[in-house]
Amino acid sequence: MAERVQEIYSLLIPLAEGRLIVPRACVAEVAGVPVHSEMTGAPPWYIGTVPWNGKPIPLVSFEGLCGKSVPPGSGRARMVVFVGLGARLAHFAVLAQGFPQLVRLSSDVIRPGTAAFPERAPVLCQLRMANETPLVPDLERLEQMIADETQVAV
Repeated sequence: MAERVQEIYSLLIPLAEGRLIVPRACVAEVAGVPVHSEMTGAPPWYIGTVPWNGKPIPLVSFEGLCGKSVPPGSGRARMVVFVGLGARLAHFAVLAQGFPQLVRLSSDVIRPGTAAFPERAPVLCQLRMANETPLVPDLERLEQMIADETQVAV
């Protein structure tokens, strides 16, 4: 009997420099970036809140969370709405610099990357796949960082 290959449908999310890769099941929607409401006292990576399904949700810059500059908005920018993993946030959005690409991942096409990241960065690791080296975000850490800032800014 042939061995069954395990695949995970994932999204490659374009950033200003590089890409994120996340399981498709973590993403609720990809949409245009609506007008956002800024939060006074929030760090630069916390862009503000945006309306989504009748409720305001946080919109953040992943680059900013990693200590880099927040990229300027562009006509291709999108928000990727994530399903919250914990009880503190039901949903949050990350600013993308274009449309995410659907890919199927299996152990045949990915290898661990060699990049190191600061301890507080919301990154689990980097992968090597074909000509890409996407980052795997630590969604729990990311959600915690957003929730902490949301409480401080309110």
